[in-house]
Amino acid sequence: MSAFVVVDTKINNPEAYEEYKKLAKPIAEKYGGVYRVRGGTMDVRETGLWTPTRVVIIEFPDFQSAQAFVDSKEYAPVRPLRLKNAECTLFIVDGG
Repeated sequence: MSAFVVVDTKINNPEAYEEYKKLAKPIAEKYGGVYRVRGGTMDVRETGLWTPTRVVIIEFPDFQSAQAFVDSKEYAPVRPLRLKNAECTLFIVDGG
């Protein structure tokens, strides 16, 4: 059953963030991740709990694969690039 890494990102340094994207994508793919949404136009209808900025959704084969990507030794040195250059909310959700 699929699981998804969902990230809402407010990019503060677009040039540096491009380097993060270049490095993170092959790592996600190594763990079976497929980018389903990477930014794009949004039509936000309700904002009672959260107002999204830029949404990224990566589909993984299962919950464990999504966790393995986020917690991987390969991603560990790349993650600080995201945190340094953007404000983010990241969560993993089971596809149910």
